[in-house]
Amino acid sequence: MTTLFFDYTEAILRWALLPGLALFALTWFVARRLDNWSIVDVVWSYGFALIAGLLVFVAPGPTGWTAFALHAIFVAAWSLRLGTHLGWRIFGHLDREDGRYLKMRATWGERMAAKMAVFYAQQAVALTILALPLLASWADPCGIRTIHLIGAGLVGLGMLTEATADLQLARFKRDPARRGQVCAQGLWGWTRHPNYFGEWLIWVGFALLSWTPLLQGIPGLLCAGGMYYLLNHVTGIPLTEQQLLTSKGAAYAEYQARVPAFWPRPPRA
Repeated sequence: MTTLFFDYTEAILRWALLPGLALFALTWFVARRLDNWSIVDVVWSYGFALIAGLLVFVAPGPTGWTAFALHAIFVAAWSLRLGTHLGWRIFGHLDREDGRYLKMRATWGERMAAKMAVFYAQQAVALTILALPLLASWADPCGIRTIHLIGAGLVGLGMLTEATADLQLARFKRDPARRGQVCAQGLWGWTRHPNYFGEWLIWVGFALLSWTPLLQGIPGLLCAGGMYYLLNHVTGIPLTEQQLLTSKGAAYAEYQARVPAFWPRPPRA
């Protein structure tokens, strides 16, 4: 158990926190040069694939077809999909900045660059914390069991949910006749935030994939619980709905009355 503790601690520092700090320091310089702080969202998403790659190809860890290998594959797949989805949107419109960062600019003014240096460092810490389940799989390797296969299935279902929701929303927005309307088609008629629900399913899947004989998946369960809280009560649904009520007005309020915020339910007639 002592050896596991030291291996886990070393992995956190060497293969997650330090690379994360270096990555976000570089991102800060690029963002300042581009004068667009939104790119941190793309880099944060790709950061998980970076950590998975370091653990698989560089770190002296387990080899062969282990639960860690399965976990790393699904983390990398999720990370690359999310990063590419955000990158297509953000780097395709560098003349625009996400509303969150525009509000920060309005609040911080000339101190924006210094404040963002701290913010970017915080993203490295957040990346490290959410990588704890994968690091646990690496530090305490075991063979693939039923719980890991169930976890892989949940990650796949969550990714499918996110991808489907993204496609349905994009198709809706492309229709000029629907400009200014609220999308309530497909998954968006079951829950107001199918992308967030899919994201949470992914983290539950990661929790199951992180199960090991000694750590018992505890880091993963804590991350899944934390992600649920953040999505439902802090940065996810509350901020998104605040913006949508401002932009869509009464139409979105009516949508809120009909469709549940998070847990899916068949559309009412």
